[in-house]
Amino acid sequence: MHCPLCHKRPTKRACPALRQDICATCCATKRLVEISCPADCTYLQSGQKHPAAVVKRQIDRDVTALMATLGRVSEEQLQLFFLLQSIILGYKPDGLARLVDSDVALATGALASSLETASRGVIYEESTSSMPAESLRRELKGLIEEVTKHGGARAEREVAVVLRGIERGARHEGSELPDGPTSYLELAGRILRQQPPAPAQPGRIIGV
Repeated sequence: MHCPLCHKRPTKRACPALRQDICATCCATKRLVEISCPADCTYLQSGQKHPAAVVKRQIDRDVTALMATLGRVSEEQLQLFFLLQSIILGYKPDGLARLVDSDVALATGALASSLETASRGVIYEESTSSMPAESLRRELKGLIEEVTKHGGARAEREVAVVLRGIERGARHEGSELPDGPTSYLELAGRILRQQPPAPAQPGRIIGV
């Protein structure tokens, strides 16, 4: 019997989330991404302790793709990146709207533009034309104001660099992301699930 997910490989594992048998490869690569695994799943627990080679390769590819869009950043900027990504991944637009990569690109691009002009002494708040993107922009704005409030132009420039990195990733620039409306969000989600960032105080992230 073929796996109901890939329709190629034979079934070998009983999946408690799907309540049917699936192949070992889909179990290893789709857990917590496409499959909502229960915490007591023995395959999940074993995989978290001893990741399969295919999972390690996926993590390596994800990190490479992520860093290609983010570029060279400081440790403080990397902390901010993960903090922003955790907010983005947890954000749910109002109504039936779904957050997609293009919304993330618009929101972070608008925030970066506002910070870049502010660092030059010009106060201008750029907004977006997309409702999901605009609501995400407002959601992120509070954190960014907290991070930059004591750091002046330097903090604004450094935060803008991180936002531009997220914008490039969400636009699929300079990376090997597959086509798809949420490819970047899925990549960021996989990385945060594997390596959740340690809690940080917003005001201390950008050395202020």
